[in-house]
Amino acid sequence: MSQYDVVIVGAGFTGLTAAYVLAKQNKKALVLESDSTPGGLAGTFEFNDGVKLEKFYHHWFNNDVYVPELVKELGMEGDILLLPTRTGMYFNGRIWRLSSPLDLLRFNALSIIDRVRLGLLVFQVRRIRDWKSIEHLSIREWLESLCGRSVYKIVWEPLVKAKFSVFAEAVNAVWMWKKLVLRGSTRNSKGGEELAYFKGGFGRLAEAMVKSIREHGGEVRFGTSVKAVKASDGRVQALATDAGDVVGNKFIFTPSFPLIANMFEDVADPKWLAGLRKVKYLGNMCLVLRLRQSLSETYWLNVNDPGFPFVGVIEHTNFDRPENYEGSHIAYLSRYLAVEDPVWAFSDEEYFQFALKHLKRMFPAMEESWIVDYKVWRSEYAQPVTERSFSDYVPGNETPFENAMISTMAQIYPEDRGTNYAIREGRAIATKIFAIAE
Repeated sequence: MSQYDVVIVGAGFTGLTAAYVLAKQNKKALVLESDSTPGGLAGTFEFNDGVKLEKFYHHWFNNDVYVPELVKELGMEGDILLLPTRTGMYFNGRIWRLSSPLDLLRFNALSIIDRVRLGLLVFQVRRIRDWKSIEHLSIREWLESLCGRSVYKIVWEPLVKAKFSVFAEAVNAVWMWKKLVLRGSTRNSKGGEELAYFKGGFGRLAEAMVKSIREHGGEVRFGTSVKAVKASDGRVQALATDAGDVVGNKFIFTPSFPLIANMFEDVADPKWLAGLRKVKYLGNMCLVLRLRQSLSETYWLNVNDPGFPFVGVIEHTNFDRPENYEGSHIAYLSRYLAVEDPVWAFSDEEYFQFALKHLKRMFPAMEESWIVDYKVWRSEYAQPVTERSFSDYVPGNETPFENAMISTMAQIYPEDRGTNYAIREGRAIATKIFAIAE
């Protein structure tokens, strides 16, 4: 039975980056992934004619550091696309463009005073240096104090409720603060927003990482689920998988906290397991539509009408060109929800019909004949819920076992989950795991 220097659970970008770094250092690294493709939420799928794209929509910001740094290392910097985007808001039966300061001034759903207050928000946000000073506040409590109840009710409340569902009043203000700081810093000299994309999609980047890991002597196994941890004498000895035991010297776990807790269930202190399970998550249902015609000119359309069940309609081919998808127009409809919500149990066809009914209300000219194909993807642990004082209770990288560490998307706080930070954390955990004494 082979023994590996390090066994990594999960082939999302954190796990892949850790394996990539360690394999380049001549460590014998093995990545175990239950899915059939790498990349986690950025994993890809193919329609019947071979058109490939991400299961869940992705881009990165033009001021992100870690993604372009990795792309350059892989010799693929020529595949970075920096593109202007059009963003908007669906409110009160119409689409409002919100891509520039001038668009904001035209947004007469708010009074002129409230438009000014909304425009000044980004400057108020930038003045906050210590994010812990607002961690005790909910998003609503914080934003109402800055821009007033009317702005919050029209612009922010529908988005917060659509994003966090039953946890809308529980999420702390730091989540929104970080979003506003980040988005405010991605504007070009004219006030427009520029975002970056990787030619062929993030799944192609993940596949390039797998190739590099293997070229440097590492292994990546797909379709392999970790069922349990086997431990003794304060150390993890092996992982029980559906393909047999895997023995290693050191271990990194990158899935969500509840999944990690399940793996450690029979060997770890119940108090530590309870700490992992204290962090709550929301699921995401993402409907991917392949269309003959475009829905609108907008890339990212926030849905601010409470009568609609989506946080956004993301028309990917208003960002990346339809020519890259055999002339098709690609749109993602994103819904965050608790897995206890009855909608979570819908079949793919039921969810498609449910979504289509609302989509036709938004775009009255749309006909079902526009739809070439569709796919529904679900992620049970898509969004960690960062409640008040989250930094006081979010688990750290350490485990009760001296040779095992954790690195998950819930731990990048105060950042929110994203490929850029996953790559950063993958590099960091690769360094930490080998700082541990043998």
